[in-house]
Amino acid sequence: MLKEYGLDVQRLFLEMMLEDAQSYVRVQNIYNPQNFDKSLRPAAEFIKEHSDKHKTLPDRMQISATTGVKLAAVPDLNEGHFDWFMGEFEAFTRRQELERAILKAADLLEKGEYDPVEKLIKDAVQISLTKDMGTDYFADPKARIEKYFNSGGQVSTGWPQLDRLLYGGFSRGELNIFAGGSGSGKSLLMMNIALNWLQQGLSGVYITLELSEELTSLRTDAMLTNMSTKDIRKDIDTTELKVKLVAKKSGNYQVKGLPAQSNINDIRAYLKEYQIQTGKRVDFVMIDYLDLLMPVSAKVSPNDLFVKDKYVSEELRNLAKELGILMVTASQLNRSAVEEIEFDHSHISGGISKINTADNVFGIFTSRAMKERGKYQIQCMKSRSSTGVGQKIDLEYNIETMRITDEGGDDNENGFSKKPSTSIMDSIKAKSQVSSAATEDSKSVPWERPQAKEGFELEAPKVTADVQSAKLKQLLGKIKTS
Repeated sequence: MLKEYGLDVQRLFLEMMLEDAQSYVRVQNIYNPQNFDKSLRPAAEFIKEHSDKHKTLPDRMQISATTGVKLAAVPDLNEGHFDWFMGEFEAFTRRQELERAILKAADLLEKGEYDPVEKLIKDAVQISLTKDMGTDYFADPKARIEKYFNSGGQVSTGWPQLDRLLYGGFSRGELNIFAGGSGSGKSLLMMNIALNWLQQGLSGVYITLELSEELTSLRTDAMLTNMSTKDIRKDIDTTELKVKLVAKKSGNYQVKGLPAQSNINDIRAYLKEYQIQTGKRVDFVMIDYLDLLMPVSAKVSPNDLFVKDKYVSEELRNLAKELGILMVTASQLNRSAVEEIEFDHSHISGGISKINTADNVFGIFTSRAMKERGKYQIQCMKSRSSTGVGQKIDLEYNIETMRITDEGGDDNENGFSKKPSTSIMDSIKAKSQVSSAATEDSKSVPWERPQAKEGFELEAPKVTADVQSAKLKQLLGKIKTS
């Protein structure tokens, strides 16, 4: 690669583009007239404007007459020359864009605007030509399918019903949102999933922007030890022993509290620092919760929830793809969902922007009565990887330990209910219990039909009423005589 891209090299780039229109088309996605020297910039701008408007490159005479820049013909070029052009033009563009980004970043730093700086530098460094041609659909179907299911994706949630609904579980690089009203248990659900993943040997981080690190950890203690927080306070030594025993068989778990209004850069910086200091890989990140984050890529008013949530959810999903991790967060339901028993997109606080970005969205339906009975219901509001939208699953909830399980997940083939449903009429029907002695005498139980012996047909038993009429007559006669 060249170290310097002077005036002569930049002129050669333009001349080679005019010589071969295909070369211009291949670099069109990174072509920026502002990267050229001021003396060549009018010609570079005219080439772009002419090709965008007329769908063809201008002639050299047009360029000379319009801009005053004379570009010569470059004959006898072969494929090797254009390979050189592609590589050098990519490096030239990246360098020029990075230089411009650094100058712009200096101005932003002087104004105290720090968040956009990283994005400016990152976008400039990542400039490149399109070399990945994507997936050849017909080339190797088996390898393509196995790559999707076996390349670190489809991690079980620990709840069989939810796994079946999602065709296997959550996937790395996707954004999963649990939506619920205030006090519905959004944090509890995420803590339970985190505990399920830890028991599978995965390592992760729980980032809380609402609860303290100590309270979050205490709730996890209750779930892990199967003890209520009241019992934990009475017997801290036993709790410590149980936690340390489970730690030997589980992945690593870190609970980190960040202030509300933090952004994705704060989370990314923490995850990087955690990996550097511990040398441990992060498999999943739980963020409690999305509505308390602010975007990095744009200055947005906190009151503009639609735009704010759009940027935040996009940045969260990009972070999940960038790190190849499982990403789970939560969101509030709005006031209109308070009296509802079935949720849709209109019940999400802040609008539909976060749902459009998320890969899976679940509504949490519960009430005080349901919690006392030990029930939680999850409603699938959106799923890109399955056809589970609109389906519901019921989970078991221990009110003492706050542990949410799927104890009945394997009883039903479809996995959407623990027990066969019974109608109200079935539950209130009178059911008779007939003893073996009663069945021997058909007169005692007239509705019970005895079994017929082979070759014989039984007559229907007669219904008889045992009325003591004689005693009644005697009693009446005594009354009259008296």
